[in-house]
Amino acid sequence: MVLIGIGRTADVYVLDERWVLRRYRDAAGDTEAESALMAHLHACGYPVPLVRPREEHEARTDLVLERLDGPTMAGALFAELITPQEAGTLLALLLTRLHRVPPRTAEDPAARILHLDLHPENVVLTSAGPRVIDWANAAEGPPGLDWAMTAVILAQYAAVADRRAAGLAREVLAALLADPEAARLTPLSLADALRHRAANPTMTQREIDVLDQAGAAVREVTGLRAA
Repeated sequence: MVLIGIGRTADVYVLDERWVLRRYRDAAGDTEAESALMAHLHACGYPVPLVRPREEHEARTDLVLERLDGPTMAGALFAELITPQEAGTLLALLLTRLHRVPPRTAEDPAARILHLDLHPENVVLTSAGPRVIDWANAAEGPPGLDWAMTAVILAQYAAVADRRAAGLAREVLAALLADPEAARLTPLSLADALRHRAANPTMTQREIDVLDQAGAAVREVTGLRAA
């Protein structure tokens, strides 16, 4: 296997021309729920990689996925293959489409599937269209939380990145929040998103330290008041 990607919690290896292996470094990382969710999304027509059923010899920390061509949205932004306005608009579309997919388990009719980590590194721009990856944090709940999480992640990145990257992130954030569906983002959902990020064990202290700044940036763009 050839290592092609290193994330905060998992590594990605090429298996062959068709498949890649996503392996969690923590032995407690069970991919069963993630695999089932991605299969549900794929069956509903949402743009996720195809998941190969786990074989008997494969560990529960392993997830075998369709190998995708093309750059991440983040890579395309830095290479100027896509504008920040296009990126923000596409993120908004992907959130809107996701929240139209029927939930798998929620009894609350208002609940929807939430990615909770949808940002430019988790969208691959393939020749067949965008594909959303990394569903480890997914849950079911109010759509406003998903919008708030994406907005906070972009604002948080803008607060710690270099000047060029920060400028791109702010422009993507503005385009994201210009979408009419962004009205789902409320003071309460923003406060929930900030709490979720602060509790994320993969955050660095620097990333945690700028969360108040990120929240203020989102409120400035949206005109929201603090909850």
